[in-house]
Amino acid sequence: MTSPKALVAAWVEAFNRKDADALAAMYAEDAVNHQVAEAPVTGRAAIRRMFADGFAGAEMICLVENLFEDGEWAILEWRDPLGLRGCGFFHVVGGRIVSQRGYWDKLSFLRQHGLPLPTEP
Repeated sequence: MTSPKALVAAWVEAFNRKDADALAAMYAEDAVNHQVAEAPVTGRAAIRRMFADGFAGAEMICLVENLFEDGEWAILEWRDPLGLRGCGFFHVVGGRIVSQRGYWDKLSFLRQHGLPLPTEP
């Protein structure tokens, strides 16, 4: 059985390869990925689409600052080459991610990648 820390280390490698299929395979079928700047994404297929769309829209690289494990949880503190920082909390059960929460500054991300900024309603 893969430890949460080892699974998230493999997750980082797959993320940096832009491998949406390998990433999706790390999630339980009914997993939830909630990047708090976005609506939660539920289900392995939807999570795969989220990653594929993200990789198509921006050059994303995850550099590990810290990676911790506590029981069924792995906690990842990361940065990217442009200076964006964030953290992720991964709940791992039976060798698969069942839930993930990520915290990062969406406005800075959009600006750094020249993507459209949200408009006022």
